[in-house]
Amino acid sequence: MSCCALQITGLIFGGVGMVGTLAATVMPQWRVSAFIEGNIVVFETIWEGLWMDCISQLGIKLQCKFYDSLLALSPSLEMFRALMCIATGLSIIAFLMGIAGVKYTHRTREDSQGISVFILAAGIAFLLTGVLVLIPVSWTGGNIIRDFYDPNVPVPLKRELGAALYVGWVSSALLITAGTMYCSFWCLANTSQKSRYPLPSRHRWHKRDFAGGKSLNSSKYI
Repeated sequence: MSCCALQITGLIFGGVGMVGTLAATVMPQWRVSAFIEGNIVVFETIWEGLWMDCISQLGIKLQCKFYDSLLALSPSLEMFRALMCIATGLSIIAFLMGIAGVKYTHRTREDSQGISVFILAAGIAFLLTGVLVLIPVSWTGGNIIRDFYDPNVPVPLKRELGAALYVGWVSSALLITAGTMYCSFWCLANTSQKSRYPLPSRHRWHKRDFAGGKSLNSSKYI
C-alpha cells in the first residue's frame, strides 16, 4: 500500500511539474525590467521571454510582439528554446508512462518485470526533464543577477528575475522529486520480488543419477 501511495504521489508531482514546464515555456516573464531609480510613477513594464517581449502600460494595456527573425536571436536564447521544448515533450511522455505504470501495477502485481519497464522509464524521464528545465532557468537567472550588479551595464538594460523563472525552478524540483519516487518504487519492487523468490543455494541442488534412481545430494561429496 505504501508503494502505491508513493507511486501516485510521484505521478501528482510529475503532473504538476509537467504543467509548470509548459507554463514556463510560454510565459513572457523571464526577464522583467528593474526599477532601481527614484521614479515613483512607472508607466511601462518590460517583459522578455523565449518567444516574445511585452510592454505593460500602467498594468492596463499590454502589447506583445513575437521575435521577428530566428537568425537574429542569440545562440543562448535558441538553446533555451530547444531545451524547454524538449523538456515539455519529455514531461508529457513521462507523465503518460507514469499513468501506464500505475494501471499496470494495480492490474498485475506479480509481474515485476512489466512493472519495472514502465516505472523505471517514467522515473528516468522525469529526472531528465527536471535537469533540462533547470539548465535554462538557472542560466538565465545567473545572467540577470550578474548584469544587475555589474556597474558597466546601463540602468535601462538591467533586469530582474521574472515569474517564469520561479515557475521553472518549482517545476524542476517537482519533476526531480517525482523521478526519485519512481526510481525508489522500482528498487522496492525488485527487492520485494527477489525476497519472495530467493535463488536456490548451491548446497541444496540435487542431481539424479543416469539410471533414473534416487536423487543424490551434492553436499555429501563436498
